[in-house]
Amino acid sequence: MIMDRVVSGVIGFGRFWYEFIIGDDWTIAATVVVGLVVTAILKSSGIVAWWLVPVLVVAIVGVSLRRESRTHH
Repeated sequence: MIMDRVVSGVIGFGRFWYEFIIGDDWTIAATVVVGLVVTAILKSSGIVAWWLVPVLVVAIVGVSLRRESRTHH
């Protein structure tokens, strides 16, 4: 009985974070992760790359909005 509640809570917690991070468009989340990894690699090489993630986010949100607007026409 208690174990069922614990498992149910863990599953609910996981679903919340999946929906919060991934949401409707997994490509945005994937782009952010790739951007963070590439930024970290560039920074470890001594290259200033703070601008990379914001540029990628603006680009992928634009792509996502364009793709979504096409599906509703």
